[in-house]
Amino acid sequence: MKRPTENDVLGEFLISARSLTEYRAIFELIDADLRGRILDCPGGAASFVAEAAELGAHVLAADPVYANPPAELRELARTETERGSAYAGSHHERYRWDFYGDPDRLQAIRLTAATRFGDDLLANPGHYIAAQLPVLPFPDNTFDLALSSHLLFTYADRLDADFHLAALLELARVTTGEIRLYPLVDHSGRPQDDLIARLRKEVHDKGIPTELRPTHYEFHRGATEMLVLRPNRR
Repeated sequence: MKRPTENDVLGEFLISARSLTEYRAIFELIDADLRGRILDCPGGAASFVAEAAELGAHVLAADPVYANPPAELRELARTETERGSAYAGSHHERYRWDFYGDPDRLQAIRLTAATRFGDDLLANPGHYIAAQLPVLPFPDNTFDLALSSHLLFTYADRLDADFHLAALLELARVTTGEIRLYPLVDHSGRPQDDLIARLRKEVHDKGIPTELRPTHYEFHRGATEMLVLRPNRR
């Protein structure tokens, strides 16, 4: 795997391991949000599927990395967690540490989530679908809620506006309720206001309302909003 450099910043797409507690904070999730059919895309190595299922949610995660053998993916979850934590620690000034405290605590939380993910991957492999935006293998209106973090906008340096639009429309195709996307800055913390404004206009012209909604979670400095799409096909 390519390692990060100053020119390439984060390097390869990072496979992140986040917990249900983090998802609740990032997406402003309340208990009522966890009672329906939920898509996590990309799911990475998060423990969200496993933890939300214990609360009665029906969650599927989609990510191309799920095509890897489970043993390889479990190890990858650990090494990627360490890579992401090291990156955050070495760019300490780009982040607010209120939620995590310090880089060591961040890594501990993420390693716990990665372990939980690996266990659930073995126990419930059908909950993890090898697929990637902007084409998903689900029928129309499959999900009540879709969550997407740290892909769109995060990697705007390598995913262009056409990809973003196609991805948003695909998420809207498979979702009847809200689609929540976070963060709205790239991996170095640069706001993506122009791209967001363009995409909001294009999806609005296709009949999909959007809003910018505050979120109390802020890790990247300035990442205090999520983009919400509301296909509302019920």
